Amino acid sequence: MIAPRMSGVLGLPVHTLLECLAYAAGFRLFLALRRRWGDPLTPFDRMAVVAAAIVGAGIGSKLLVWTQHPDMLRGVDASVLLTGKSVAGALLGGLVFVELVKRWLGIRRSTGDLYVLPLCLGIAIGRVGCLLSGLDDGTYGTPTSLPWGIDYGDGVRRHPAQLYEIAILVPIAIWAARQLRRGVSDGSVFRGFLLVYLGFRVALDFVKPEPRVYLGLTGTQVVGLV
Repeated sequence: MIAPRMSGVLGLPVHTLLECLAYAAGFRLFLALRRRWGDPLTPFDRMAVVAAAIVGAGIGSKLLVWTQHPDMLRGVDASVLLTGKSVAGALLGGLVFVELVKRWLGIRRSTGDLYVLPLCLGIAIGRVGCLLSGLDDGTYGTPTSLPWGIDYGDGVRRHPAQLYEIAILVPIAIWAARQLRRGVSDGSVFRGFLLVYLGFRVALDFVKPEPRVYLGLTGTQVVGLV
């Protein structure tokens, strides 16, 4: 199978367009879920938690990229340092910052369950953008002879790592939706999502051409296991 390569619309790369769509779709879904199941937080507390998640996600995303590719830190080119983002790093960075802000505000109850379905939707849309960006995106897998291997344009069939990620998000989303319908709001939905997703990312990196500089493991695998 040959992956279709799309350049984008109005001069914008397809990855950027779908990344923006992922943010917008995830946010709209969160608002819909909040209207349906309610929000245990006050408007100010929710705004503070969302702001903490955004800041933490941005910082965590870059930190894990640098952990994954420590060679980037040896240069002095800021443009290189600012390239790349990590979904796993964004999730963990957002989690840390949210928990810190919750402690500061005295919020004791769980606040993450309503984010699970929006996260699944946003990540899935973003991975479609990664797939359509071809080799330039760097999220493809290692070469494979399996029948579902994808040629990203250079004649080599590789594991479609982006599709693997979308495939694991579907059952997570179905499970999360069922839990929310049952009225579960104790944080177990978010914890379950994070556990399964990070466990999957640890496994996925075994079929990705990432540097293994930590006793044969990648930076994502080490952070995911920790």
